Amino acid sequence: MRDGWRGWRKRAGSSFKNPFVHELRFTPLQTLKLGVMTLTLFPVRLFFAAFMMLLAWPFAFIATVGRSEIIVEHQCLWRRVVDVILRLIMRAMWFAGGFHWIRVKGCRALPAQAPIITLAPHSSYFDAMPVTMTMASIVMKAESKDIPLWGTLIKYIRPVFVSRSDQDSRRKTVEEIKRRAQSGGVWPQIMIFPEGTCTNRSCLITFKPGAFIPAVPVQPAVLRYSNPLDTITWTWQGPGAFKILWLTLCQLHNDLEIEFLPIYTPSEEESRNPQLFAQNVRRIMAKALHVPVTDYSFEDCQLAMAEGQLRLPVDTSMLEFARLVRRLGLKRENSEIEDYRRRALKLQGMKQNVEQFALFLGQPLSPVLQDMFALFDEHDEGLMDVRELVIAFSVVCRPTKTLETIKLAFTMFEDEQNGGVTEEELECILHTALGVTELKVSRLFRAVDVINAGKVTFEMFRSFAEQQPDFAEEFLYAENTGFFSNFLSSGIASNGFCPDFSPNEHQKKVK
Repeated sequence: MRDGWRGWRKRAGSSFKNPFVHELRFTPLQTLKLGVMTLTLFPVRLFFAAFMMLLAWPFAFIATVGRSEIIVEHQCLWRRVVDVILRLIMRAMWFAGGFHWIRVKGCRALPAQAPIITLAPHSSYFDAMPVTMTMASIVMKAESKDIPLWGTLIKYIRPVFVSRSDQDSRRKTVEEIKRRAQSGGVWPQIMIFPEGTCTNRSCLITFKPGAFIPAVPVQPAVLRYSNPLDTITWTWQGPGAFKILWLTLCQLHNDLEIEFLPIYTPSEEESRNPQLFAQNVRRIMAKALHVPVTDYSFEDCQLAMAEGQLRLPVDTSMLEFARLVRRLGLKRENSEIEDYRRRALKLQGMKQNVEQFALFLGQPLSPVLQDMFALFDEHDEGLMDVRELVIAFSVVCRPTKTLETIKLAFTMFEDEQNGGVTEEELECILHTALGVTELKVSRLFRAVDVINAGKVTFEMFRSFAEQQPDFAEEFLYAENTGFFSNFLSSGIASNGFCPDFSPNEHQKKVK
């Protein structure tokens, strides 16, 4: 059973790179340089950048006083002057941060030609540079306008605000984007990061459809940061916001290139199908960036960052499983989990071939289903244990509820007569829940099996977990440093925030 995830890895041809993780490792020389810059360059740059923001505030405040949020006023002379001043101040702020030269390739379209600009990849708050250079509108959380100083600067660019407290927010946001996009160039262009969250730029994840629903021409724009030491990337797992700022300001020079690609006008079919429109624009942007596309999404980011008692390792195959669940259209509901568990119990551990697996899921035999089967194909034999599917499905549906998933697994693996699971069965349960090829659980099993019975029940496991809430750190991760070393050595942790330009969708998902 320990080879449950190996089948897919063989077929994939290469290991999966988690787009939501960023690691930084420093050589001794880089560490020395960082120490010197921290004492010399960093405080000067930080002070100057903060001063530039303070300087920009009164101009932005004057320009927004009494301004309508429904119509666009005539761009009179004094407003044009304020606009130029603010652009210069913002450029000085970025210059202070080490972005001395920002290369621009291609030609930015006029608002009447392309009302929406789609930017990717989205990997950092430094991606705000194109916004401040163009003073284009963006989509932002409504709470942002109440932030002192920053809120005034945000309101100046006339963003489309979305509210988490408004249940109808997504519809209103789409309608407002459509209204502005179809104004014939009266409103400023809207810059949208269609990925909806930050990645490490190793690929382009699924584009959200909001920028493509209005069915108007869009101009794709790609961002490239080419510093040898990537201090820019700010993902869900990796250095936090202040650390990224500190490390970036300590670099002598930071490189950014913005390339505006040709305007993309949707076909009739794409106008009717925003998802198709988004996929085709993403394909063009990925080609320009020379990176692959992947069907991973913002929801997969939530899975990767779930704070259960077992955290997913960097190279987990659970994200691949979640992607296949989505593509097959399986319902992520507790009733589905229970139905799968009940039917898996009836099989009593009997292995299934791919045709039987298709019948189990009630799905036609398709390439997507075969990919999912390969994830659980033990030893590449053309057979799988559907109990492993149920465990993985439970993790995807309720990633923070570790003990519920383990309890579910125990009910499927426990010996009906004597109860409990063996060390090999516990290994299967946990390596499936973590989405890894192999897992050693000897230390953990011995710690739970205090009476040396050779088996442990769920009650024993739960009691142990209650007494040792951090049991995974001591008894599991420490014994499996091969794929958990990224967590143990580099101190990767959630950065606590990642820009999401569709917050209402996020809210619906987590409810």
